[in-house]
Amino acid sequence: MNKFFVASLALALLACSGPADQSASGLVFDSSKGVAGSVTMPDGKVVNYTAFTNLYYVSNVEDSTYQYLNLFIPEGADEKTAIFMPNYVGGYMAAEPRMVDSRDASGRALAEGYVVAIPGARGRNSVVYDAQGNAVYTGRAPKGLLDLKAAIRYLRHFDEQIPGDTEKIITNGTSAGGAMSSLLGSTGNCKDYEDMLMQMGAAAERDDIFAAVCFCPIIDLDHADAAYEWLYGCTNNVSRPVSEEQQKVSEELAAQYPEYLNSLNLKKPDGSALTADNYLDYIASLIMESAQEAKDAGASIPENIGFSISSLPGFTAPVNGGVDSGSEFQIPAAKHDIPFVQGEYITGLDMQKYLNYVVSTIALKNPPAFDSQGVAGAGPSGENEEFGDASGSSVNFTEYSLRKSSGDPQAKVDEAILENVYLLNPMNFLSGDKSTVAEHWYIRHGARDRDTAFSVPINLATKLSNEGKDVNFKLPWNRPHSGDYSLNELFDWIAEITE
Repeated sequence: MNKFFVASLALALLACSGPADQSASGLVFDSSKGVAGSVTMPDGKVVNYTAFTNLYYVSNVEDSTYQYLNLFIPEGADEKTAIFMPNYVGGYMAAEPRMVDSRDASGRALAEGYVVAIPGARGRNSVVYDAQGNAVYTGRAPKGLLDLKAAIRYLRHFDEQIPGDTEKIITNGTSAGGAMSSLLGSTGNCKDYEDMLMQMGAAAERDDIFAAVCFCPIIDLDHADAAYEWLYGCTNNVSRPVSEEQQKVSEELAAQYPEYLNSLNLKKPDGSALTADNYLDYIASLIMESAQEAKDAGASIPENIGFSISSLPGFTAPVNGGVDSGSEFQIPAAKHDIPFVQGEYITGLDMQKYLNYVVSTIALKNPPAFDSQGVAGAGPSGENEEFGDASGSSVNFTEYSLRKSSGDPQAKVDEAILENVYLLNPMNFLSGDKSTVAEHWYIRHGARDRDTAFSVPINLATKLSNEGKDVNFKLPWNRPHSGDYSLNELFDWIAEITE
């Protein structure tokens, strides 16, 4: 493409004084508004850039605090430079656009030479006031996702004026932000969102992306309560004392999950079926891989949290549930990148002991973990607010919790709420032709992260892999709920997929 920017043009932009480019959509990009800046990385490297801030990505702005993006162009960027787009959504709350930060992935991306676009997004707590002074909640589901989609469309709309390759947009987020990244990766160009985007004044462009980076994504909310109790219900009264009523809720939710797991028709890497009957063993194998990788790197792995460890020569550590007693210890380098280290090998894991360890470090959420409002005496969760309306309501979004909270065994969740739950679950868009799914995925969920069940990100990674996507997935050892870690590993992966 013939773009306005060429290599090393960042500082020259300051001398430009041409008119703003305003398209028929009403969206504006003014190439004369670039401001020179720099960021100093932890290693002392100074990265110079040109910043364009307050770029409103919709023409019908409802909340000017959030509905814009900040754009950072490093020296040397051109039309072939990949675009890194992090979001700072957490807890499904609103996120203002930020400046690049040397301490997280945004600064690292800029230092690696990538264009960085940081959009804001409305959330469950974003509010404006009408003429009568009444609070209007602007960011209830799926508004935050719509904002991020609109930001992608903005970049494509001004593709000729803005440097960077819009065919190589890489999103990044953590927790609810990881959910947003997974949704951007799974719902590209989906018509289910089109009318809402047009009403917002988003550009009439594609919104699919090249790659999604998802740290501990909080997704599949309509099944997350059942997943949580299915995995962690065995630890009740270890780290979370439960009442008789809560115990019943835990058991009832756990009993729902096997049917859902089996309905996904998942396949393990060896092609065999991944079902409710062998799923716990599969989780154990992934945690064992994580611990083995950490042990090979020098970490101390205690046996008293459930691991069995052998020092027998020639033993091959279990990989994906299989044990091979061949003459060499070898994990495929392409998948694991772990060199052979003569020493101790993890041979088994007692999941009950391991889950007891996880919940002893960070207390569990009470049942139900997500759709909690009015159930067993619980108040609303952030997710109950996320699916509320512009008045600021909090609502039940699963039939189980609605019936428990209302006392009506026939109660039905409102269709409009169910539609928003559907639109906020990437699992609904991974198969078929309803959307353009990103080709590349980097998914991390800490091996000590109890904010959602391990099966939730595993389901996402496995379904994507089954659909033929490039998936880099791990349960990093002893990592709690967090993101933007192991940046060397992340950016090595980005360099590999963008070559």
